[in-house]
Formats: sequence, C-alpha cells, structure tokens
Amino acid sequence: MALRVTFVAAAGSSSALAERFEDARPLDRAGWNEVQQVAHELLPLAAADLRYCSPAPRSRATGDGLGYAPLVQLALRDCDMGRWRGLTLGEAMAREPQAVDAWLADPCSAPYGGESLPDFIGRVGGWLDTRPVEDGCRVVAVAEPSVIRAALVYVLKAPPATYWSIDVRSLSTITVAGRAGRWNLRLEGAGAQPTRA
Repeated sequence: MALRVTFVAAAGSSSALAERFEDARPLDRAGWNEVQQVAHELLPLAAADLRYCSPAPRSRATGDGLGYAPLVQLALRDCDMGRWRGLTLGEAMAREPQAVDAWLADPCSAPYGGESLPDFIGRVGGWLDTRPVEDGCRVVAVAEPSVIRAALVYVLKAPPATYWSIDVRSLSTITVAGRAGRWNLRLEGAGAQPTRA
C-alpha cells in the first residue's frame, strides 16, 4: 500500500521584508498576488483525499486561497527557534554571531534554545509516517519552505546538513510517495505521465 503526499510551499511575503525565523506574519498583498497567479495550476490538488496545512498564517492563507480548505497540523509547524523567533538571520547574527556560526557549522546544535535540526526533521518525518495509508490515497500539505526541506531530508535519509542545500521557492510543489519508513521522491513535469503511487 502506498500514499502520495504533495507538499505546496506557502506563498511568500513581500521581497522587501526579510524572511524571519518562525515567521508569524500574515500573507501580504504580494503573497496574495502570487497565489492568484498560480491558482489555476494548483487547483487540481484540491481533489486530494486529505488536505493539510501548517499552523503558520501564510500557510493557512495559501491553502485557503487555493481552495483546499486544509486542516491545520501542529506537527507541520516551523522549527522552534527559541529566542531567535521572529528575527532575521542577520538580526540573530548581529546579536549572537558565535551562536549563529555554531548552529550553521553543527546542525545538531540548538544555541537559540529551541528545537535542533535533527529533532525538527524527525518531527516532520514522524508526521509523514503517521498519515493514514490507503493504496492510491492522495494528500496535499501546504507548509513553510523550511518544513518541506525537513520532509525532503527525512524522505531521502540524508544527513541533517543537507537541509541547508535545499532551496524551496514559494508555491513550488514536491511529491513523495510510499509509506512509513519507505518514501520516494517523485518528480513530475509537463512531459511526465502521472501514475498512481
């Protein structure tokens, strides 16, 4: 039995505003415009058997804007960044340069007092592994790019440092197929014939 999960990256905020750790800002006008521009392409995912989103305001608004009416999943929340919550990387670096350097050098560290990267990856992977499995079941999950990066590291069974090498752009999609402990990354394009997982 296999499950097919398509992750949709939440729409971004205005490029004039730097990305923040555990960003709790709502979707702004630029984000809404992004959603409207791609809605026709992503609307078919609303036919998924199960539709989820992270609790982040941008993820919830993106899912609603795409017509998914998703169910919020706490396990899909962003990494707990402790005292760096709401800061940009530059702001954290200005306040605690050695702590930021240590964190970037060792993904197992959590000098900010929150969740370590391996714990974050494990939490997102645990959510994936506990999805109800019915052969051919399709799931869509709207989440912050960081959550999707964590899911990909988990699926690929890659070292935690791989997290820093994955670029997830707003409103991009990625599909994984399989079941608990046995996932495959599935790339589909215009020329690919979609198949049931």
